[in-house]
Amino acid sequence: RRGRRGLRLYATTTAQNNEDGKNGSLNHIRVLDLSRILAGPWSTQVLADLGADVIKVEKPIVGDDTRFWGPPFVDVYSRKDDVTSSYSAYFLSTNRGKRSFTCDFTKQEGRDILHALIPFCDVVIENFKTGSLSKYQLDYESLSSINPKIIYCSITGFGQTGPSANETGYDFIVQGRGGVMSITGQPESPPTKVGVAISDVMTGMYSTVAILAALNHRDQESDVTKRKGQYIDMSLLDTQVAWLANQGMNYLVSGKEPKRMGNLHPNIVPYQ
Repeated sequence: RRGRRGLRLYATTTAQNNEDGKNGSLNHIRVLDLSRILAGPWSTQVLADLGADVIKVEKPIVGDDTRFWGPPFVDVYSRKDDVTSSYSAYFLSTNRGKRSFTCDFTKQEGRDILHALIPFCDVVIENFKTGSLSKYQLDYESLSSINPKIIYCSITGFGQTGPSANETGYDFIVQGRGGVMSITGQPESPPTKVGVAISDVMTGMYSTVAILAALNHRDQESDVTKRKGQYIDMSLLDTQVAWLANQGMNYLVSGKEPKRMGNLHPNIVPYQ
């Protein structure tokens, strides 16, 4: 829809938001989604499922990388915009219920558009390389100076600090470094990755939990003028290690490294 600066938003899928009053417990929350691929979009998709108004920002011309991750593809007709668009199944799996527009924030005009949206947003989520958004004044410090109530979630491979902070992190890399590949597969097989990008998906889920907690903490302040946002540093590796669950605790308690066991279970039977 057209508004300030001629901005037009499109629904990313056929599950279009009801702009007249979307149902859901988060229908009072607006999210500016600067993320791409999977971990960030998975988090914002969950927030959209809960009723949040998610505005996805995509690269001009090409959009989110996953729009072209196929086959398979499907053509979707939007009666509202009288446009037929081709979507990859991958893109559809992570961007349900969002609105989107393209914006080149490497240019001042693009940054001005995003800065104009920030006072009307509750959450910003991004998954760019550590520190790379600061040169565009889209980092937490810059955006919180515009809207002190903003919840800002950064997703990276290895966190904002530490020896690997500047390394690029992908799901496959993190599954290997985080330990889940060493316990997946048959005993005689090499380490095997999980069949979906589980490190990305779980980081998206943990990000959603952290965002909801930050929103709750912010809104406990009864004086709206005194409400403050928070910065969330979410790492794929941290999350991967955290959800090793009983396998991780087995190692901490026994000192024995978990092994690949196929369909067997390290603690109980029958898992044959």
